[in-house]
Amino acid sequence: MGEHDRKTKVERVIATDCGSTTTKAILIEKVEDGYRLVARGEAPTTVEAPYEDVTRGVLNAFREVEELTGRKILDGEVIVKPKKNDQEGVDLYVSTSSAGGGLQMLVAGVVKSMTAESAARAALGAGAIVMEVIASNDGRMPHERVELIRRLRPDMILLAGGVDGGTTKHVVELAELIRAADPKPRFGTGYQLPVIYAGNKDARPQIQEILGKQTALVIVDNIRPVLERENLQPAREKIHDLFMEHVMQHAPGYAKLMSWTDVAIMPTPGAVGSLVEIVAKREGIEVLGVDIGGATTDVFSVFQGIFNRTVSANLGMSYSISNVLVEAGLENILRWVPFDIDPSDLRNRIRNKMIRPTTIPQTLEELIIEQAIAREALRLAFEHHKAMAVGLKGVQTERTISDAFEQTLTGASLVNMMTLNLIIGSGGALSHAPRRAQAALMLLDAFQPEGVTMLTVDSIFMMPHLGVLAEVEPEIAMEVFWRDCLIRLGHAVAPKGETKPGKNTLHVRMELPNGEVVETDLPYGTVKRIPLGVGEKAHVILEPERGFDVGAGKGKRWEGELEGGVVGIILDGRGRPLKLPQDKGERIQALSSWIRALEIYPWEPYERLLKRR
Repeated sequence: MGEHDRKTKVERVIATDCGSTTTKAILIEKVEDGYRLVARGEAPTTVEAPYEDVTRGVLNAFREVEELTGRKILDGEVIVKPKKNDQEGVDLYVSTSSAGGGLQMLVAGVVKSMTAESAARAALGAGAIVMEVIASNDGRMPHERVELIRRLRPDMILLAGGVDGGTTKHVVELAELIRAADPKPRFGTGYQLPVIYAGNKDARPQIQEILGKQTALVIVDNIRPVLERENLQPAREKIHDLFMEHVMQHAPGYAKLMSWTDVAIMPTPGAVGSLVEIVAKREGIEVLGVDIGGATTDVFSVFQGIFNRTVSANLGMSYSISNVLVEAGLENILRWVPFDIDPSDLRNRIRNKMIRPTTIPQTLEELIIEQAIAREALRLAFEHHKAMAVGLKGVQTERTISDAFEQTLTGASLVNMMTLNLIIGSGGALSHAPRRAQAALMLLDAFQPEGVTMLTVDSIFMMPHLGVLAEVEPEIAMEVFWRDCLIRLGHAVAPKGETKPGKNTLHVRMELPNGEVVETDLPYGTVKRIPLGVGEKAHVILEPERGFDVGAGKGKRWEGELEGGVVGIILDGRGRPLKLPQDKGERIQALSSWIRALEIYPWEPYERLLKRR
């Protein structure tokens, strides 16, 4: 069946994401001008007692969609498929899941900075949480490793090591450690723990002998066949297959849910990553995506065509909020708060949020503090991501004469904020910020994009649904993504460089769609907003001062189109790297000036708060 026939056949899609606390359903329909999101329903996830059946929550979310739209999706507890008429049935049902704590993996490799790191990237790319990385050279004693493997109870183990044709000694030793530990899977005792072997092909017979009887061993292509190349896809696909076959089959109610869906259930982060990858590939752009949750913060990126995902499992805004304080340090959180606050008061607020994770800020003061913490969670998760998203280590690169002038070190981060085209923010702190400008400033402060970058947020967190839908209907998924999922905040322009306060960084000349011309300078340390609506484009000439770069080189003029959004065009003249004033009074003054320029908070209540403080 051709792509075109396929599109015309599918007219109504329902998709769910079964999260650890909430199951979210979305309904997509073909209307006059294409495919659109019609409604969204949600219900508590029902994996745990007393229900112990994930499908209960799914049915409840479906019923909410039925009530909101008047469409009949269920006949009793059966999905009506295919669509019968305008009011009844759906053509397609897809789902993602992170219920039950998602997919938890243990990774073992020979050299920590090479195969073990490649294996961790393969696992993360498949949507897993990597509980621990064990390597032959990690400095642990054999009995410590055995104890660790036994204690962790992962959903599966990925074992890698050695290039094809190289030594087999170390990877065989790791297999023997796994056998000695005899680890038990997290769900259920009636089945063997899945182990994926993706190492030196010469060691396969020995690995089969050591682990074949005791574990559910699967052998795939080596993830590092030669030093110069990573081959992560076979391992990523196998992780996904085993997740469905072994882990999900043993989670309460999943066998029933899998019989309902038209395509395999994907782990939620795997689906989001898949969507980020598709967007980057189709548009030919570099993308950075973040999902800041209550317990974890996931960062996704595509730079130079290479996809990476990291999970900061200890950085989140509710369950893990105390870890943000520990990792960032009190000073780093307080630097974003534009008033005096007693450090013990801040600590108590953070502890309260941890023990009452579902509460949301009730006052402007609470909101400012929560958004200060979010900045640090995002910044730390991004630092972690930059350390993982690297070129291959241990590689001898072939060099041409032009490379002699542009040495790209292997092991250097692939993340390049100057070439980045698009940032997508999602998760409560960003998607549900009371004003969109707050999300824009959090993204600018935490990630510090350089040059010209489009800032966006996911409107209602439907990226997982669209990621799994793209597996079967990429055209529908993309259409809904650009029209209903992404909210464009607007292009941000951030000259890279530093100078003295008050000196100019950039001259901007902008021709608006109505023919009006805006010209402005951007003094160092200031931000400006130029109103320009969603879908509106302006022709722009950016002329940076000698020490500043907006993408064409230091002091070089940049000419092109900028697109507006719900916030507009943001000119960020605070320099890169962004440094806040050391003096407290100066810092509060600087933060307040940015808040006023971008209308981050309602100004009068904000002024009253400052006076009270």
